[in-house]
Amino acid sequence: MKNFEFFVPADILFGRGQEDNLPERLKGYGKKILMTYGGGSIKRSGLYDKLLGLLKDFEIFELSGIEPNPRVSTVNKGVEICRKEGIDMILAVGGGSTIDCSKAIAAGAYYDGDAWDLVTGKAPIENALPLAVVLTLAATGSEMDCAAVISNEETEEKLLMGHPLLLPKVSVLNPENTFSVPAYQTASGAADMMSHILESYFDQEEAFVPDAISEGLLRAVIKYAPIALKDPENYEARAQLMWTSSLALNGLVTTGKNFMWSCHYIEHELSAHYDITHGAGLAMLTPKWMRYVLSDETVDKFYTYAVNVWGVTPAEDKFAVANAGIDATEEFFKSIGLPVTPGEFKIDDSRFEEMAAKAVEVGRLDGAYVPLNEKDSENVYVIYFNEKQLLRLLLLSLIDTMSGYRYNKFQSI
Repeated sequence: MKNFEFFVPADILFGRGQEDNLPERLKGYGKKILMTYGGGSIKRSGLYDKLLGLLKDFEIFELSGIEPNPRVSTVNKGVEICRKEGIDMILAVGGGSTIDCSKAIAAGAYYDGDAWDLVTGKAPIENALPLAVVLTLAATGSEMDCAAVISNEETEEKLLMGHPLLLPKVSVLNPENTFSVPAYQTASGAADMMSHILESYFDQEEAFVPDAISEGLLRAVIKYAPIALKDPENYEARAQLMWTSSLALNGLVTTGKNFMWSCHYIEHELSAHYDITHGAGLAMLTPKWMRYVLSDETVDKFYTYAVNVWGVTPAEDKFAVANAGIDATEEFFKSIGLPVTPGEFKIDDSRFEEMAAKAVEVGRLDGAYVPLNEKDSENVYVIYFNEKQLLRLLLLSLIDTMSGYRYNKFQSI
């Protein structure tokens, strides 16, 4: 187990009616607030009007229309409002996309240039506006971490940025605000939080305590996601999923580990080009990645995963047990209505060479759970294309080259 530092000073207000505490929590940051949100769901649910009423003593400015894969062009719009109006604080009302966009705006407000420079690392993040969150979707955990993923529609890149200054000061987690989340988004959120946990669970560094926490969180998603889908206003199910999403990415399950992810970076490149829902892309990729990396060296970990998470009966044949756990993972994603094959996304191979080339520019994931090297990347360009080769391309090329750099860079801040 590696040395680590764990410090997450986010003020979490969890439960019914916690929005009522926002005015008191925000009054020390100034009077001018930029409220950011996506579409009209917060207005239909009544949350928008409720917040305006609660914050009547503040001067509210708005940025709406934040995309599911937030774009740097939208970030720059928010930065412009902050500069023009002298904004003191940002209030993100929504899920991970709104929060991530708001984090980038918070940093961009103190940078005299294109916010994309802060995403790529061309310019350092030196200051940021304070950020508060009212969470409306359990998925990304962005309400309790200091990272953000931003897309550039012109270059078709989707990259990670991060800095401790981007950690929200206050996050309101009222499960009732997720009652109206559509089934597909609920399921995609479940896949995203499971992937966050699995990325750290499958790691070269053994760490019993974080792994035990991870197994419990995974079982929570497996138990409560189907309940939330069947009964969207089941408070207990929504509450368990909401808190799981936060714990999955606040650093707790990565303590003592390498923090070298795999599937997320593959999916980031995929959704940068095809604009698919992030969690759904992860549901398609994760079981395939598991099958690809299963070997004599990794079977013990997959065996433990199958037994402790999925309740597979222990047996002498470790590979049979491990594969049963992988099959259970894929079947779970199917059962909650998520696509598990590339064909369901209508993905073709027309952009793969370009995707791989861009991935190579970023860096190598040589410290991943199963490291992949340049020799693996030579297998990228295949003559005969089918689903298996699509996944091989993504797994062999993008995991190898795309994003260990991004997360390592963030982790070293």
